[in-house]
Amino acid sequence: MSSRGVVDLRSDTLTQPTEPMRQAMANAPVGDDRYGEDPTVNRLEERFADLVGKPAAVYVPSGTMGNQIALRLHGTAGSNVVVGRRQHAMSYESGAAGLNNAFQTYTVDDNGGVIDKETAAQAVAAGLAGFWPPVTLICLENTHLASGGLAIGAEELAAVAALGPPVHLDGARLFNAVVALETTAEELASSATTVMSCVSKGLGAPVGSLLAGPADLIAEARLHRRRLGGAMRQAGVIAAGGLHALDFHIDRLADDHARAERLGEVVAERWPGARLGEKEATCGRPLTNVVAFCHPDSLGLLDHLRLAGIRAGLLGPGIVRFVTHLDVDDADIDRAVAALSSAPD
Repeated sequence: MSSRGVVDLRSDTLTQPTEPMRQAMANAPVGDDRYGEDPTVNRLEERFADLVGKPAAVYVPSGTMGNQIALRLHGTAGSNVVVGRRQHAMSYESGAAGLNNAFQTYTVDDNGGVIDKETAAQAVAAGLAGFWPPVTLICLENTHLASGGLAIGAEELAAVAALGPPVHLDGARLFNAVVALETTAEELASSATTVMSCVSKGLGAPVGSLLAGPADLIAEARLHRRRLGGAMRQAGVIAAGGLHALDFHIDRLADDHARAERLGEVVAERWPGARLGEKEATCGRPLTNVVAFCHPDSLGLLDHLRLAGIRAGLLGPGIVRFVTHLDVDDADIDRAVAALSSAPD
């Protein structure tokens, strides 16, 4: 439920820990995670690795760090890393890929949530033939934020993985895709060598993400985590929030999706064809907890909403974004719907 009379729909990172989550965090046994001695962190890593069907996992402070570590694991100097031009690792991580590494990013179109497989295949073939740098990694994202939170099915992910190079799956909101597609995290991650997911977004934990993959890569990932300043000490206090989220907050993501759909219906009525991902959603890629749409006066719309006690954000120039989450209830959505309905065109 909203606090202080404001309905905050800027992001699902804004959630506050629930009381049961706070209790789990307060009672968590802890140790020094830098030495691998925090039992709660170890349990969280093991639990996540099991959920995504990988041998090992490492707990990191943020999804951006998880993605950047994965890029370091796979992307060798002088190689090409194929990435969608609107993926988070390319467009929303402050240029970290170029700053932290010596590979080239080979950007391809990812309209509709999935990278252009034909263009990616050309890059792979040119690298194998010695014309271009070799492709050492292909990046995918599920759900695809810039397409309005589209969930991508396992078969589409597998088709890209079949091109040959290792795949890193940015699954920041992977469990939203799991719920929307009525599948498992293991199935969606099966084609990826490494997979990252956040417990601090829709799952409602206060801090952290996990990166999973083969044991040797995750051992190397721990070294990169330390080099990037991400080694933690008695981190079980926050890891317990992640464990609670995995235990109790996955199935409830369906509530967020239903509330986002209510907002999406108003957007479709007021500004037909403006919602991102709307077309793809009719082709079997369901939308989840993100409502993103183009608006000719996005800043003016944000001002209108703010005066009505609704906070929204921008995904890019002229693109308004709402994200439903644990701290938003049906009454909050009623208020947002009324504010959208009264907004000027």
